[in-house]
Amino acid sequence: MTNDMPESPSPVPSAMRRIPLVVAAVLIGGAIGFAGIYGMRGLKGPGGDPACRAAVDTAHRIAPLAHGEVAALTMAATPLRLPDLAFDDADGKPRKLSDWRGKTVLVNLWATWCVPCRKEMPALEGLQSRLEGPKFEVVAINIDTRDPDKPKAFLRNAKLTRLGYFNDPNAKVFQDLKAIGRALGMPTSVLVDGQGCEIATIAGPAEWDSDDAVKLVTAAMTPPG
Repeated sequence: MTNDMPESPSPVPSAMRRIPLVVAAVLIGGAIGFAGIYGMRGLKGPGGDPACRAAVDTAHRIAPLAHGEVAALTMAATPLRLPDLAFDDADGKPRKLSDWRGKTVLVNLWATWCVPCRKEMPALEGLQSRLEGPKFEVVAINIDTRDPDKPKAFLRNAKLTRLGYFNDPNAKVFQDLKAIGRALGMPTSVLVDGQGCEIATIAGPAEWDSDDAVKLVTAAMTPPG
């Protein structure tokens, strides 16, 4: 089960309070729900973004590895370039997803109010520890909207030191991914290739430091040969 919407300092409209029911329906529908969304938004024409066809090829190639602890991953079926997500780093410096061009990136959205997110963070730390380098990085973006010190304290108390700290206190990254059908709940993770194109997406947590996950991500960042 996932937590579905970023917290907000203003009252939440009744329509937004119905989102958990939508998220539950999506999780039950699984790949059917994603398939409907994949053909609808965030694409350049009916065939998607031509520059992202290689990412779909990668998705097809690594699909047999999406089992066990990463069985819930949905592989990209249509070429899709993610929005150039904007957020800040630990020093308050503006960053964008395009800063990681050339690297395979696991973009993760998390918040301290999201219980599955908090439970998932050590696994993301483990994946970062095992694969961090010139070819790969976990970019975990916090979307707490109220107390900026709370997520930093969580990472510090949990001794999660390998993950870089990135945050978007306006939660616009969530809305940007939601607009293209890739943020259906919390946590959300998108595996992105070096051109900023979607390889796979998952709504909900995963055991990212498992052997299953490491093999899949390693295959995603390894050119076919």
